[in-house]
Amino acid sequence: MSEARTAGDRIDGTAADDEQLAAESETTLVVVTGVSGGGRSTVARALENVGYYVVDNLPQALMLDMAELAFKAGGAARRTAMVLDVRSRAFSTDLAGAIRELKERGFSPRVVFVDADDEVLIRRFESVRRSHPLQGDGRLADGIAVERGLLEEARDQADVIIDTSHLNVNQLRRRIEELFGGEDARRLRVTVLSFGFKYGLPPDADFVLDARFLPNPYWVPELREHTGREEAVSAYVLGQEGADAFVASYADLVNATTAGFEREGKRYLTVAVGCTGGKHRSVAIAEELASRLRHSGLAANAQHRDLGRE
Repeated sequence: MSEARTAGDRIDGTAADDEQLAAESETTLVVVTGVSGGGRSTVARALENVGYYVVDNLPQALMLDMAELAFKAGGAARRTAMVLDVRSRAFSTDLAGAIRELKERGFSPRVVFVDADDEVLIRRFESVRRSHPLQGDGRLADGIAVERGLLEEARDQADVIIDTSHLNVNQLRRRIEELFGGEDARRLRVTVLSFGFKYGLPPDADFVLDARFLPNPYWVPELREHTGREEAVSAYVLGQEGADAFVASYADLVNATTAGFEREGKRYLTVAVGCTGGKHRSVAIAEELASRLRHSGLAANAQHRDLGRE
């Protein structure tokens, strides 16, 4: 960036300039780079999981423009990650200079550099039968060496260097979530979804519960027009023999599997509860199950797909 832009565009140090820089500093930027085969794509997906707007394969010359767009857009774009590939030579290979330019403009990017041992990188490329993008007519090791030279200064400027030599995909993802996600972003979120079997199974269900073994309030005249969200219907459904044990057993099941799902990178779990029409039994059970899951410390909510369709 020219001196005219870094100085002149700041209104010569006026109060308006100070306010603009303060606002820009509130934009959370993460710059991800590193060696090919080191795990940049996994890092990008992990950042998306914790709420970042991710721009992949961004040329270094466009970093400042992207940062300013994120600042002006506001909202979710205020948390932006830019994944850079040193192979994007069309504009610039001066990644370190681009990062310095961001800082001069008032942004405070955190630079993540993913690395791995040469032997590990060679095995990874060979396992997918790919050549290194910079090896040309040489060997894999030659391409890796060229790339390391191009990235040397950027590595020196990195705030976080992650050696992925001995990390699998899930371990790398957890590392990124620990660094950038916060506890809430890493938690599994559970949706307890009521539905009617006559309208079809929810395609995104992880567990499907069948509440049709319970007596149907539809056949109780004073309850027919009401729904499982109302006290009279809920009390009727939950008061039936086996209802409490049914809810308790599935609450235990979800609680028992939560830690495993989180370790495997799952962030959203859908527990579908069905009855015939999705109006009475499934709705009451879904509300009760979601309440018990929240009581046990999970982020759970009840939704009702087919309520109102009859």
